[in-house]
Amino acid sequence: MNILLCPDKFKGSLSADKVCEALRKGLCEDAPNLKIVTHPMADGGDGSINILKSFYEFEKIQVETIDPLGRPIMANYYRTEDAAYIELASASGLVLLDKHERNPLFSSTEGTGIMISDALRRGLKKIYLFIGGSATNDAGIGIAKALGYDFLDANNQPLTPIGGNLDKINVIRNNSSFEFSEIDINVLCDVENPMHGINGAAHTYAGQKGASESEINLLDKGLKKYAEILKSETKQEIADISGMGAAGAVGASLVGLLHAKLIDGFQMVARSTKLELAIQEADLVITGEGKVDPTSFQGKVVGNVLKLCKQHNKPCGIIAGMIEQLAEMRFDFYFQESIISRANDQREAMANPERFLYEIGKDIARKLL
Repeated sequence: MNILLCPDKFKGSLSADKVCEALRKGLCEDAPNLKIVTHPMADGGDGSINILKSFYEFEKIQVETIDPLGRPIMANYYRTEDAAYIELASASGLVLLDKHERNPLFSSTEGTGIMISDALRRGLKKIYLFIGGSATNDAGIGIAKALGYDFLDANNQPLTPIGGNLDKINVIRNNSSFEFSEIDINVLCDVENPMHGINGAAHTYAGQKGASESEINLLDKGLKKYAEILKSETKQEIADISGMGAAGAVGASLVGLLHAKLIDGFQMVARSTKLELAIQEADLVITGEGKVDPTSFQGKVVGNVLKLCKQHNKPCGIIAGMIEQLAEMRFDFYFQESIISRANDQREAMANPERFLYEIGKDIARKLL
C-alpha cells in the first residue's frame, strides 16, 4: 500500500516535515512493507519556504533589518536568479516578541519592507511574500514606508507606521525610487477574510496577537479609515477583496500602493511540489494540522487536500492536534485522529507531539493490515 503523508505544520509544536517523520516511524514500526511517501505541505504562511527548499535551488540572503517593535535584528530570505522568497514572519512575526510585548497597536511590518527593498536593490523583479505568522495589524503601511511611502496626519506630520496610527492617516505621499508597475509582487494568502468588519483582520486575528477588545475595535476603525484613504488616493476599492484581511490586512498597502497581487498560497506550494501527482499515485492520503476547525476548509492545507482527494477518488485521513466540527464540513473522511484525545491535557499534547503521532501511526498501520 502506498501512503502519502502531506500535513501542514502543527503550529507552535512541530514543523510539517517532523510531523511526517513521526507518523512514518509509527506506520512502519509493525508494517515495514508499507510504502510511505512524505510530502510536507504549507499554504503560503510561515514555514512555506522550508517546504520549497527541497524543490528550488535557493541562495540564502542575510539582511540587517528590524523586528515588529523596531529593534535591530538579522533575518534571512531566499532568492533564485530573478525572484526573492520572503516570509513576513522572519522580520515581522509574532514569534519575535515576548508575550508581554505583543500588541498590534504598536507593531509594524517595516522590517519586512526593508527585506523587500534589499531584494529590489539586488535587481530582483519578482517577489513572493509569504504572510503567515504576523505580529501586526498595520495594513502593510510599514512595508510601504520602508519602500519610500510617507503617511501624514491632518497637520502633514509623518506618522510611525503602526496599527494604532491607521486612523490618523490623512495623506499618502510617494517618495519611492522604485517603479512598482515594473515589479511583480505576489502576496501568498491562506485565508479569505475581508480587510475590516466583523470578519476582518482586527476582529478575527488581533486578539491572538495581544489586542484587547477595545483595542480590536480601534484597529478595525483604523482599517476602515485607511481603506477610505486608499480609495481616495488610488481610486481602488480593495477593502472587500477576499483575503485582504490576512496578516493584519498587510495586502491593503501592497495591492493598493505597490501593484501587488494576492495569490492562493496553497495552490502555489502544491504546484511547485507536484502534490496532485503524488495524490494520484497514492492508495491512501493522510493530511492534518495543529488544529482542524472550520477555517481549515477556507484556503488551508487540510481542506484543499481533501478536495484533491475527492477529485481523484482517493481516501483521505486527517490527523491533528485537535479536531473540531468535522461533521459540519461535508467531507468524507477515511479516519480522523487527534493528539488531544490521547493526551491528559493540551499541555501534554503540545509537549510530546512526536510520541503521540508515532502511536497514532502504529494504530493506523494495525487497522490497515
